Amino acid sequence: MDSLNRMAIELVDEALDFADELNVAVHELDDEATVLDFGVEVESGIEAGLLLAEIQTAGLATLQARTETVAGTPRPVVELTTDHPGLALLGSQKAGWELAVEEFEGLGSGPARALVGVEEEYDRMGYREEFDLTALAVESTELPDETVAEHVAERAGVEPSATFLLAYATGSVAGSVTAAARAAELAVFRLSELGYDPTEIVTATGSTPVAPVSYDEATAIGRTTDAVAYGGQVHLQVAADFDRFDEVPSSAGAEYGRPLVEVFEDADWDFEALPEDLVGPAQVTVDVLGGPTYALGDTSEDVLGESFE
Repeated sequence: MDSLNRMAIELVDEALDFADELNVAVHELDDEATVLDFGVEVESGIEAGLLLAEIQTAGLATLQARTETVAGTPRPVVELTTDHPGLALLGSQKAGWELAVEEFEGLGSGPARALVGVEEEYDRMGYREEFDLTALAVESTELPDETVAEHVAERAGVEPSATFLLAYATGSVAGSVTAAARAAELAVFRLSELGYDPTEIVTATGSTPVAPVSYDEATAIGRTTDAVAYGGQVHLQVAADFDRFDEVPSSAGAEYGRPLVEVFEDADWDFEALPEDLVGPAQVTVDVLGGPTYALGDTSEDVLGESFE
């Protein structure tokens, strides 16, 4: 398979070529790193959010939007499908890079993580990567500057001029779209944390309603998390049976049943203090190839309606 970063950079080139049409602002920093603003100081749309999510998965997933009725109202729903769940979702899409550079704070997702390769997922999959260009999606209320770009470049082992940072706030259209694209990733991550070999997951498909945008980040985090926890639906095809599939959906968690912003507030927004089983997709079907099928969890339109107001 080709490099995750090479495949992602081809999609970054597409974002650069169609930046005006996508309403993506492009900034070249003094160190020649490039920042693409998908939703910090500008407001791009659903198409831009879908492209951003595709870059986050290094082009190994197919994404589309459709309309469904959610809590009695028509809403856009994002669907993601991949035949490479381990690499696309854990190796690239997962928001596993906590960026804390001087005063800047953000979460990094995308193939740049594979160049650093320090997260446990890469050991589980036996995957390492080298490439001379890289892309990192940065979820933050601020645009990354030269200090952030140089930090990412140094960790990834590339030049700042070869570094592309794709910025967006949770409280933006792109933030809501990319969050909705994470249902399958959360299911695969949960399985991996439970001890299931991610290389045994053959295909993954997930769909989630796009949460209404709030420019208050706390509200946005609550809504986008609820969208997955109470509206996310995932189908997995796997090669081996497992006795803990029932722990994957969000309904397995003790806090299931109320908007998660309330849970976050109770924990004073200390995410490390939250239970590991708090967030997962609402509903999961697991087809064991040549074996049984498991139908687990359920969606809750009542909670979604309350969360989406």
